[in-house]
Amino acid sequence: MSEYQSITSEVDGNVGILTLNKGDRHNAFDEQLIAELTDGLHEMEADQRVRAVVLSSTGKSFCAGADLEWMRRAAGYSHEENLRDAHHLARLLSTLNELAKPTIARVQGPAYGGGVGLIAACDIALGTYDASFALSEVRLGIVPAVISPYVLAAIGERCSRRYMLTAESFSAAEAYRIGLLHELVPGEEQLDEAIAEILDRLLANSVAAQAECKALIRIVAGQPIDEQTREDTAQCIARVRASPAGREGIAAFLEKRKPHWNGD
Repeated sequence: MSEYQSITSEVDGNVGILTLNKGDRHNAFDEQLIAELTDGLHEMEADQRVRAVVLSSTGKSFCAGADLEWMRRAAGYSHEENLRDAHHLARLLSTLNELAKPTIARVQGPAYGGGVGLIAACDIALGTYDASFALSEVRLGIVPAVISPYVLAAIGERCSRRYMLTAESFSAAEAYRIGLLHELVPGEEQLDEAIAEILDRLLANSVAAQAECKALIRIVAGQPIDEQTREDTAQCIARVRASPAGREGIAAFLEKRKPHWNGD
């Protein structure tokens, strides 16, 4: 594993854990954290041991959005420099969203701005009762542009209109209601227990089928159910049924035994 300054990276069995490690600065984004987290995700994708990735953080906050010092520097940036920074954040979120392996956000505290984007780009998100959230960009005279595709996919256009326009803070219960979080628990101990249960379920399944499923969701989401969609989905299942994972999974079901995935 690479040496990082703003995050930590470890592999526990078949689980990769990337942890934002700037608790004293509320794990806020800057150029270094964005670059290191992107690199860490690429490492997890390439590591054959890793079958699922947990995104967590140290300290009291999950991620407070943009770092104040970074924003102070950015205030003097040219258009080209601002565009460069935006592309780096876009690459991070795209890498997280398109990772072939299942991803889980472990949300133990406040998440603002880009922190909400990280959660929205994960496949599964769990949080504690005292977590809080805000899409606070318009309060600063800017917009949540780069994170918007992922936030809209997670909570929908209607809720995005309210929370992007008001910049108001909302509770973990509200995040659960609108779909940003999948599950709520009282504290961090219960958070780890709940994540462990989900990991057990994830690790029981086919790696290849999970990657195909993630790709399928990205293709089908928001598309009309027309002839092209019907053809694309028929081609997908025909291909996957004939794959080694598909053949083994069906055979195991019919023979009433556990499948032997062997990492696919």
